[in-house]
Amino acid sequence: QVQLAESGGGLVQPGGSLTLSCASSGRTNRTYAKGWFRQTPGKEREFVAVQSFKDGTTYYADSVKGRFSLSRDDAKNMLHLQMNSLKPEDTAVYLCAATEYYCAGYVCLTGSIDYERWGQGTQVTVSS
Repeated sequence: QVQLAESGGGLVQPGGSLTLSCASSGRTNRTYAKGWFRQTPGKEREFVAVQSFKDGTTYYADSVKGRFSLSRDDAKNMLHLQMNSLKPEDTAVYLCAATEYYCAGYVCLTGSIDYERWGQGTQVTVSS
């Protein structure tokens, strides 16, 4: 069992940057993959970025490629999402997710249905 907690959200102007962090606690050594999704009212939960903890493979949504990047601090059980060149359409609640079950390949790693552990979310608002 792993518990997740997000931090780092806030209000930024378009073109600005923000770093989100996801801290894991509990039985972290069972994690297969960990990543970020985002949610806005009236929209389906959207994949953002993920990294496999088994082979290091990373995937990014087309909408954030070149602007967002993942980094890990395994000693602190932290996964960071560096967000640059933020746009108003990036406004959402960003949720950290992890799975403790086998998950490999694009379909599994980018699908919210395949993650059973979720944080509470952190609000990111991009507005002038």
